[in-house]
Amino acid sequence: MPTFLWVALGGAHGSAARYGVNIWSARLLGAEFPWHTFIVNVVGCFSMGVLVELMALKLNVGNDARAFLTTGILGGFTTFSAYSLDFALLVERKSYGAAAAYGIGSVALSLIAVFAGLSLVRTLAS
Repeated sequence: MPTFLWVALGGAHGSAARYGVNIWSARLLGAEFPWHTFIVNVVGCFSMGVLVELMALKLNVGNDARAFLTTGILGGFTTFSAYSLDFALLVERKSYGAAAAYGIGSVALSLIAVFAGLSLVRTLAS
């Protein structure tokens, strides 16, 4: 099976798991705070760190399995895990300026983009 399909299959599993966390957290913790996003971001980032290090040091897995687990499952669960891994890799390469620009820029520009999208649709809809 092509890697692309492995990623799609993993993404379906990750997205379903995220939806499960959404339901579970709303029932258990309430909906006043975005616990669901907070939980998947932290769990996804921890899982990304564990998986990447295990695959680098202990597990002999091919590109399909790596893509299925990281880009697929964890990418479907939370893209914040990929963002965090990219940031960590820049820091480990001692590219501190690039890491700071990427870390701050990704969050700041993403937030600006969300508000810009909201504003655009609200303007066009009124």
